[in-house]
Amino acid sequence: MPFSILFSPQKHTYNAMNNKNIPQVHNFVVHKIVNCAIKVVSLQTKRLFFDMKKRAFIYGVAVDGNNFTDRVAETRRLKNDFENGQNVILISNRRIGKTSLVKHVCSQVDTDLINVVNMDIYDCRSEYDFYNKFATSILKQTAQKSDMILQNIKDFLVRLSPKISFSPDVSNEISVSLGITPKEYSAEEILQLPELIAQKNGKRIVVCIDEFQQIGEFADSITIQKKMRGIWQLQKHVSYCLFGSKKHLLLNLFQNKRMPFYQFGDTIFLSTIPTADWIPFIKNKFAEKQISISDLLIEQLCNIVCNHSSYVQQLAWNVMLNAEKEVTEETLDEALNDMLNQNSAMFYQQTEGLSGYQINFIKALIGGVEKDFTSQKVLSEYNLGTKSNIARIVTLLTNRELIEKTTNGKIVFSDPLFPLWFKREF
Repeated sequence: MPFSILFSPQKHTYNAMNNKNIPQVHNFVVHKIVNCAIKVVSLQTKRLFFDMKKRAFIYGVAVDGNNFTDRVAETRRLKNDFENGQNVILISNRRIGKTSLVKHVCSQVDTDLINVVNMDIYDCRSEYDFYNKFATSILKQTAQKSDMILQNIKDFLVRLSPKISFSPDVSNEISVSLGITPKEYSAEEILQLPELIAQKNGKRIVVCIDEFQQIGEFADSITIQKKMRGIWQLQKHVSYCLFGSKKHLLLNLFQNKRMPFYQFGDTIFLSTIPTADWIPFIKNKFAEKQISISDLLIEQLCNIVCNHSSYVQQLAWNVMLNAEKEVTEETLDEALNDMLNQNSAMFYQQTEGLSGYQINFIKALIGGVEKDFTSQKVLSEYNLGTKSNIARIVTLLTNRELIEKTTNGKIVFSDPLFPLWFKREF
């Protein structure tokens, strides 16, 4: 099984199977340039990480340690699922903290018994894009040393000729390029890979896949989903944690009886963190900076953004930036206005091209209408057109992730900050 290992600081490519050194002068120059770039990026990443450790509030990325708050019940349940081999589906609105929760639980499991593999498939656009990401993540994260990666490739993917690239910077990961195509391996063979490695290592594997809704965008998606479920549900040593950022697509994948992944595992609907848990967390963060903030203002802060985790942290950070020794209502108002400006470009993009009827529907929702949009009174008052128009409006605004339906049939905004911005702009 020939495969290449590229040692970037060397003037040759090393072929691991026949021990031949092949001169590659041009590659040497390219690899030197790439390595310089990697070192710069690595330094910038370390600086960013250090700055994030110093920041009181972190948003927009997964958090851990002192920046992770509450989720005691969810942590216990997810940890039990991981330890007992139960498949899990995590569903919630965007930026509520799914990735942070998974990361937090992964740090608590016994690594002597369980190997956790994390992958984000947002950039996967086809079936074999996914299989390459899937296999690469499994190989890299179930091996403690680089030679174990190579051995697993020899044992389980013998028909491939992958490239394994190393860097002299120990902080950088090994780069693995498998290049799997249907000619070398079938979907079934790749999907079975974690089970084979788990059996070989004598250690259970939990595979966590973020942005799983991308599967629904692949060509012939239903067939692909049937393959996945058909193989994964029979594996004895592997379980899966599936989640993503588009709630309406995930609900269709996992709650629709006609879909292959219906009732695939323990479904956890992640709700917002209660204000009572936010108050001590925020108060302590401000105290560390010698700034006082009352419980009442923290409660107002949480209410403004409906306890949305990412927005609570962002608004709290803006408040801290605007405050001196004590937080006032004026400070909170200034911070909110700053936050609306920070998110304005995203909201403009979401509302771009909306028709007059669609804009009027949003106005009706802001005006307090949650259901009965087809009633003559609502249609007339907000100029929504005909009854048949409402279904089309709801579908479009749902696909744009502006609105969603609750379990009791009410229509609400998906993003708690959007109506505040909309009222200011429209």
